[in-house]
This record gives sequence, C-alpha cells and structure tokens, in this order.
Amino acid sequence: MIGRKKRRAIAAETAEAIGGATAAIDRQRRGQPAPVAPQREVVRFGHGSRVPGWDDAVDLAKNPAEIPDPSTTPVPAKLRAEIEAHMAKYPDFRSASIPALAAAQRVHGWCSPEAIWQTACVMRLTPGYLISVASFYDMLETHPVGRHAIYVCTNISCSLCGADELLERLAQVVGDDPDFNVRHFECLGACDIAPMASVDGIYVGPISLDEVPVLVEQVREGTPPLPGKQLHLRKSTDPGAARALPAATAADPGAARATPGAVNPVSPTHSHGAPMGGEPTGPPAPIERPPATEDDA
Repeated sequence: MIGRKKRRAIAAETAEAIGGATAAIDRQRRGQPAPVAPQREVVRFGHGSRVPGWDDAVDLAKNPAEIPDPSTTPVPAKLRAEIEAHMAKYPDFRSASIPALAAAQRVHGWCSPEAIWQTACVMRLTPGYLISVASFYDMLETHPVGRHAIYVCTNISCSLCGADELLERLAQVVGDDPDFNVRHFECLGACDIAPMASVDGIYVGPISLDEVPVLVEQVREGTPPLPGKQLHLRKSTDPGAARALPAATAADPGAARATPGAVNPVSPTHSHGAPMGGEPTGPPAPIERPPATEDDA
C-alpha cells in the first residue's frame, strides 16, 4: 500500500533528479566541466564476479529435481482437466504455466505447496520451475490470503479521484477479517469509472466512501457487489449511449436524441450523403476475381 507520504517522497526524488539533469544541461551549454562523482569501491569475488558462488560446481550428491509421480499424487479431476485444456492451447506446453497456476489457486485459495505439486504433476514439470513463475507474477499468491480479493486501483487517474482514501476506508471496514484480501493495484485499465476496484474479478466503480460498508457487506453475504456500478453490466461506458433514439424531425433530419429510460439503441434510419450510382466499368481488381474453374481453362 502506497500512502500519501510515500507518494510525496517519490515526487520529491523525481523533482530532484530532474533538477540535477537540468543543471547538467546548463553546464554543458556554458562549456563548464561536469562535476566528478566520488569513486565507490565495488566488492567483487573470485574471477571478478559481484555474486559469490556463480562458478561453484554442481553438488552431484544431491538428487536431481523431481517431477511428481502421477501414481502417488492425487489431483482433483476438474483441476486436471482444466490444466490439460490450457496445455493444449500452446505449442510449448510450458506456456500454460500461468493459467494452470491460476486454476490451482482458485481450488486451493493460493499457490500452496500442494497446489504447486499438483500442477507440476499434471504438466510434468518440476515444482521449482512453477515456483519461479508463481513468485514473479503479482496475482499469483505464494502466501495464504483471504478468499475475497478486492484490488483497489491506485494509478494516476484513480488516485486523483480519491483511490487512496477508498483503499484506506476499505481497510478500516474490513478490519482483521481473514476472508478478505484488500490491497492496492497498479492500473486496472478502467480510468473512466475512477475510483474503482476489482471485487472478486468484477470491475466496480466509481465507488464513493459512503458505499464501502454496503460493498463489504454484500461481499460477505455472497450477493453481487454494487450491481448498479458493475462495468460488465453496462451497455456502454457512455451512460447516454444505451438509449433508444426517436425519429428524426423535419427541422433536424439528422438528429438522434437520447430518451431517458430506454434500454437498447435503435439503428439510425437516415444516411448522410447521396447514394453512389452508375454501373461498374472495366475489369475487376485481381483480388476480386473469383477462383478459376475447369470450364475457364
């Protein structure tokens, strides 16, 4: 969670860096030499490496990485079927690691050792390979979390519209409830409904601070969160787009005004410009010619 103080500190550091770059440009224009930075001693290990042990020999006494044995690794049938379906989509089955781990996370609640082991068994990979994937991607949880995920977008558009206050309010209302996983998220791509949040995968917004207790209670009860503000239920991001259009008037034949309370838009009945007339002349373009038949030969 990035608070206001942290954001101000980042802004100050950015301003300082920009100021230093501007000063360097001014010195270059005036022909003044750039200040010499103090030399720092870099600690290096054998063969000049900064990292110890890079050239250590493999410990042959250790057992090689193990792929779980299908005969001794029980995997839920639905999870196995879903992982195998993802594997069938890619030329290289390892490309299915992310959706496979996401499927295991939905079953186990997080990428637990058991979830990793079962996924590795189905994909015929080592658990270490999948752990490296799970530990890299932000939405794959490597520690136990609440089953209800609420991701509050805190990127620039939502932040300017009060996302930090929304995140703080959600954390206060949820409290120590272990069923909730409330956290900030960098840009959920729904700037038009800022401030917004992803509630168990459903985009909801804009969310006011007064609506937070209602939202949390709906999630606890298992009812749809703020149905009137769910993005996927809207016909369009423009509130006035999904409304029926009345007939054009004689004074303004091209007009089409929105009617409050209507559900679906009506196709326009008026076309602009005169229709194209005449008959086509000359041979058709090569791409438009039909394929040759035996009669043409």
